[in-house]
Order: sequence, then structure tokens, then C-alpha cells
Amino acid sequence: MYSDRFLLEQQQAMKEGDKTRLSVLRLLRAAIKNREVEKGRPLEEAEVIQAITSACKQRKDAIPQYLQGGRVDLAEKEEAELKILEGFLPPQMSEEELAGKIEEAIVAAAAASLKDMGKVMAHLMPQVLGRMDGKIASEKVKEALLRIRQE
Repeated sequence: MYSDRFLLEQQQAMKEGDKTRLSVLRLLRAAIKNREVEKGRPLEEAEVIQAITSACKQRKDAIPQYLQGGRVDLAEKEEAELKILEGFLPPQMSEEELAGKIEEAIVAAAAASLKDMGKVMAHLMPQVLGRMDGKIASEKVKEALLRIRQE
């Protein structure tokens, strides 16, 4: 599904002369192809989302470094690429929806303390993949587990 969409988007970007979008799509398709070669099989949808998320994270990490180095032009380029990549991710999860998923994961993992955070994250991450930053999800899980301990 995703590979067809990327190919169509790439063809459209070529027709429109959108060099930034074309470049991002080529890099993304290459990253996905590399992962497929590593695994020896076509990627599942969740794995494609992971590849897109990884590409987004790389750009989010690069933007402050470029700004710190006084390279506003490169930071703007990374921001434009990030916006394109985010367009391929599922809609972002709301705080309320995340809280509900965290509660479900805590129950499913039978978590009682902060020591069970790994179990909770193992249940949670497949549900929020691409829809929520893993770092934010991790912080929210930690807060929820600390609240359980206090109760």
C-alpha cells in the first residue's frame, strides 16, 4: 500500500517539478528498500511507519543543530522535509486517547510499579507507532506508573 503511494507521489512531484518533495520521497523509498533487503522480505505497514518515523526523528534532531551552527537555510530545508514526511504518518493521537491506551497497557501488563515500565511500553508502542512520539509516550507512562505507586 505505502510503496504504491510513494511511487505515485514521486511521479506527481516529478511532474510538478517539486524538487524537495521528490528528494524526500526518493530518500524514503531508498530507506524502505534498504530495510527490505536487510530483512529479506517486503516490510509490513508498521515497519514502513517506523522507517518514516525514523526519518522524521533525524530531521527533528538536525534542525536545532543547524540553527545552533547558524545555518538557517539548512534548518528550513529540514523543516520542509519534515513536513512532507509527517504527511505520510497516521493522524497524531490526542492526549486523551493516549491516556486511555496507557491505562489499557498498564492493565494488560499487570503493572504495579515503575519497574514494569518496559512491559507497559511493549504493550503500548505497537498501538501508538507513528501516531505519537515515543519519548512523549514514555514520559506519560512513567507519570501514570508513579501515580499508581502513590495510590
